[in-house]
Amino acid sequence: MALHLDDNGYLQDLGDWDEDTAHQLAALESIQLTEKHWELIGLARRYYVEFDHAPAMRPLVKWVKEIAGPAKGNSIYLHNLFPVSPARQLARVSGLPKPTKCL
Repeated sequence: MALHLDDNGYLQDLGDWDEDTAHQLAALESIQLTEKHWELIGLARRYYVEFDHAPAMRPLVKWVKEIAGPAKGNSIYLHNLFPVSPARQLARVSGLPKPTKCL
């Protein structure tokens, strides 16, 4: 399936997202998805449903810490999985729009 991305590399239609799309989007970010990535993808998508926007870095860290605990809810853990920009890369791979307050 061809990806339809906006000018910033985010999926144009959130309804086009599925597991195969996530793998394609992750490949564009040079990320090979693991169970740890999938856990964060699930949390990011849950955040989006609850708050109607993708989380920027600080809200992302706070959300992950609240749901998954302090070992995962910290910037070092997130940077290990999404090394360039955790909030932006996680949003892209999760099929979400650009996080608020991300440059």
